[in-house]
Amino acid sequence: MLGCKWKSSIAACATLALAACGGHDDNNSGPRYVSDIAVPNVKAGVNFSFDIGAIIGSRYIFTDRNNASLNEIDIASKTFVKAIQGSGDLAFAGLGPGPNANAGPDGATPVGSVVYVGDVNSVKIVDPAAGAVLSKVTVSSTGVRADEGCVDATHGIFMISSPEEPVPFATFIDTATQRIIAKVTFTDTAGRPTAGLEACRYDPTGDNFYVNVDASTANPHGELVKLPGAAIRAIPSGGTQNYTTLAGVAMYPEGNCDPTGLALGPGTDIAVGCREATTGAPLLLQIMNRSNGALIASVNAGGGDQLEYDSATNRYYNAASRWTASGNASTNGACSTASPCTPVLTIIDATTHNVVTRLPAGNNAHSVAVDPASGLIFMPYSSATSPAGCPSCAANGFVNGGVSVFAAK
Repeated sequence: MLGCKWKSSIAACATLALAACGGHDDNNSGPRYVSDIAVPNVKAGVNFSFDIGAIIGSRYIFTDRNNASLNEIDIASKTFVKAIQGSGDLAFAGLGPGPNANAGPDGATPVGSVVYVGDVNSVKIVDPAAGAVLSKVTVSSTGVRADEGCVDATHGIFMISSPEEPVPFATFIDTATQRIIAKVTFTDTAGRPTAGLEACRYDPTGDNFYVNVDASTANPHGELVKLPGAAIRAIPSGGTQNYTTLAGVAMYPEGNCDPTGLALGPGTDIAVGCREATTGAPLLLQIMNRSNGALIASVNAGGGDQLEYDSATNRYYNAASRWTASGNASTNGACSTASPCTPVLTIIDATTHNVVTRLPAGNNAHSVAVDPASGLIFMPYSSATSPAGCPSCAANGFVNGGVSVFAAK
């Protein structure tokens, strides 16, 4: 299938086939490619290591390990503004000596007028207007990263996950004082550490944090965990509690998912991005009821990392860097010369759960942010040849690496 919903009509699939073909075009209506923005020290042949992006005011921000910075782009002019680099104890880790676990910056979450940025052993607090790293909150000393985060603006609590710790844990930080309120460890009901943590979201309607857990004994390909905000706030100040013991906690199976991104949709919907590591498995986006974990729809629209919902268009936007021509996972879910991927920006209607379109994207384009005011979409990408596994990238016009800009409508 070409990424249609399981029971989509033949006509809808034909529309998708047309939208998925070709690279940059000159269409001036509907979702489309707009332009590219260059990033310092990123060019043809360079493996660009970036992570999560977000919108804050009139700027798009994203983390950049090559430059050890939080980068800032002006939305109106679509131009690169600055790379914010800390110094001394406030410097970002950069590419580090080894894998992603030892690299930073990673997640970036706007909290009021500042940005909380995950880094090795810590969270850095960045003021984008001043172009400065103001302070940091140390969460561990093991040399691995604090990765993705989310914020409860109602109670002033920021959650950040440390997925590569021997026992993964989440740290909860008071955004007024920047002090650690509590930590929640992730040892499952069988007494084993879970296999990492992915994206999280806070739902103010139900007062719950949600986080994707890579694997547990009961759910070896992922579970969605609901952490009640009241239970987090009930932990004694500075205390630690395991997630299975929190009052009202719930663990929802995600099937053969290997989850990544997470987005709160309309009503009680929550979308889970899957990046299946099972060779040949359908690449799925799971729409679940966040109140009870019921599966609402499985859409052949996975293979991504960051996942966003835009209420202005009522659509989900999936940075599907590991999408393939077949819609099924490549060998072990990884892109390679022998088992290539065809990265796309996948847009899904949040009401019908049908795929609206797929737009070709650049190599390893796994990060996405949507500006509701302008309708512009921002996706960093790496050069066409590094990392390996994207033979279509150069043909589609994504050669040098940088940030691609798309229009939502």
